Amino acid sequence: MFNKITLGLVIIGALNWLTIGLFGFDMVGALFGGQMALLSRIVYTLVGLSGLWCITFYFSHNAVNQTH
Repeated sequence: MFNKITLGLVIIGALNWLTIGLFGFDMVGALFGGQMALLSRIVYTLVGLSGLWCITFYFSHNAVNQTH
């Protein structure tokens, strides 16, 4: 369950970067009161920590078996 939550947060981060890249629009900042708003910074932090956690997917037993 924890892995699914972190993966969901990484997807939110990826979609946010997509909107920044294509449209110059920060979706998270717009939804939560600007880039420096506390709630936005919490979301950014959770997305970043989730990204770090998802690095462990490369080393998990399931990921190794799927590549061979």
